[in-house]
Amino acid sequence: MELNDLYRDVILDHNRNPRNFGVLEPADASVEGFNPLCGDRLTVRLKMADQTIEDIRFEGQGCAISTASASLMTEAVKGKSRDEALALFTRIHDLLTDDDASSDDLGKLAALSGVREFPARVKCASLCWHTLASALQSHEPQALPAVSTE
Repeated sequence: MELNDLYRDVILDHNRNPRNFGVLEPADASVEGFNPLCGDRLTVRLKMADQTIEDIRFEGQGCAISTASASLMTEAVKGKSRDEALALFTRIHDLLTDDDASSDDLGKLAALSGVREFPARVKCASLCWHTLASALQSHEPQALPAVSTE
């Protein structure tokens, strides 16, 4: 299957049947993302277990690319550590913006590389990823107070 076909099929599938769409309560972090250029708006909610994304959901309204990217993202990061999710954010950002970025080992996420052909849509595909990064940063681990043994 060619990358263009994969791009089209994956985007259509995840737009029509978004995974992890809906409210997550209670959530440890909740961040809203908004793209003023096209009106895409979504909220990403995380449930963390230590430093691992135990559950993630998104809700909102956006174009097919925005919805599909959020659906793909939630599937990809569920069960991953905070650091793994942030590293994946960086890889996807590179994939969307750098023609030389590799899509090796990204599975279905590789389909997002097709967005590069439509520069005006890169923000649609990256909105959820930036929102995820903000949610992870808003749920920074708290430093434990110093304990004296004296």
